[in-house]
Amino acid sequence: MKFKADEIASVIQKEIEQFEGKIDVREVGRVLEVGDGIARVYGLTGIMAGEMIDFPAAGATGLAFNLEENSVGVIILGDYLKIKEGDEARTTGKLLQVPVGEAVLGRVLDPLGNPLDGKGPVVAAEFRFVETEAPGIADRQPVREAMQTGVMAVDAMTPIGRGQRELIIGDRKTGKTAICIDTIINQKGTGVKCFYVAVGQKDSTVAGIIETLRSYDAMDYTTIIVAGASIAAPLQYIAPYAGCAMAEYFMHKGEHTLVVYDDLSKQAVAYRQLSLLMRRPPGREAYPGDIFYCHSRLLERSAKLSKELGGGSLTALPIVETLEGEVSAYIPTNVISITDGQIYLQPDLFFRGQRPAMNVGISVSRVGGSAQVPAMKQVAGGLRLDLAAYRELEAFAQMGTELDPATQSRLDRGARLTELLKQGVCKPKPVVDQIFLIYAGTKGFLDKVPVNRVLEWSDGFIEFVHNRKQELWNTINDLKEKMGAEITAKVEEAINEFNTSFK
Repeated sequence: MKFKADEIASVIQKEIEQFEGKIDVREVGRVLEVGDGIARVYGLTGIMAGEMIDFPAAGATGLAFNLEENSVGVIILGDYLKIKEGDEARTTGKLLQVPVGEAVLGRVLDPLGNPLDGKGPVVAAEFRFVETEAPGIADRQPVREAMQTGVMAVDAMTPIGRGQRELIIGDRKTGKTAICIDTIINQKGTGVKCFYVAVGQKDSTVAGIIETLRSYDAMDYTTIIVAGASIAAPLQYIAPYAGCAMAEYFMHKGEHTLVVYDDLSKQAVAYRQLSLLMRRPPGREAYPGDIFYCHSRLLERSAKLSKELGGGSLTALPIVETLEGEVSAYIPTNVISITDGQIYLQPDLFFRGQRPAMNVGISVSRVGGSAQVPAMKQVAGGLRLDLAAYRELEAFAQMGTELDPATQSRLDRGARLTELLKQGVCKPKPVVDQIFLIYAGTKGFLDKVPVNRVLEWSDGFIEFVHNRKQELWNTINDLKEKMGAEITAKVEEAINEFNTSFK
């Protein structure tokens, strides 16, 4: 074998050019104890809070969680069973980051960005820190752009705007996730990127959600981050931050995103578990003192950025589960105080067949009508008042008291409006369809339709509008202001025309 001197010289020259006189300095410590997803490490004196720690023998990574005088409390991300007492632990000088960008869309990932869908690795060009600072006051603008959910009761009475945080709260099995899935399906064709973070959910439930989104072609613009019930507490704790980081990438590019955190009460339980294992002092309901900060630093990252920063938005729909309708419990009151309103779902309404089971009295949007389409704002004003009056009079009616004709007509209209707001799962309605239906209901055009046929009427009327009055539909869709007298007259004419043919 002959040696080529010029080749050897060129290799040596390249090595000399690329040589950097850096010494790889890492602190090395030893594991004192390990168990339940946490480890206590001795010897890492110069470690940063939130720094990644490498356990080479076990092939696992951890996150510095507690910085104590003689040791460091580490939460282990992944399989902690392979780590043993006395194992080596090294600092990395890095903070936790996840892959971001187009590569994550349409994928099912764990909170560290590893794929769970069997479609191969995530080839991302960019990474983003899981924990970042929320945009400041000067970097934001007021929430004025509508984020349509397709759920008529929500869009009409508790409108959600782009950049808003709207809490969805209620007991288990009252349809909280269903509203969020409808909202994701309704974003089809709007350019909104959706992120669904499942924390502490059953794997079978998450599989059903993925299948639903796939069947409605919603997975093309959706990323699902799964930290299931079987996964260790550290991953359940960081999952919402990871989902938020992936969405923030698009927000800072001037695009619009939607993140669903399902649900934050399970994340709080995971955080409580970690804190108690780390011997942090417990507070109310055994939660640590900084549980409020845990949620506020996450939800404050939702914003509508200023025009100078591109005008992108991140809308959050956090879900919190209550026990026996206890809205005044610790975690629910915390999250209510952080968010811009809440949609409260009530079990008795759900079992009565009123779905979505939204309690109109307690549900509120603090952004209000400013995030509504002007035409919707015009027609929906009377809806809330009519329903509030109906709920009040309903109690009297149950006593069997004699009612005067005016009261009876209010009751009848309320019953029809309640029926009109019923909506099937995965059947979001376009905002113009909602405007037509609410106008008909609040202006008394349904008063002669039997209550049990209201849904049949609404389906038939929408079909009639699309077949015969598409031009009027398009006119309202293009409107940037309230409907004038001419358009309202045409809407009334269309309703009357359909009513004459409805048998």
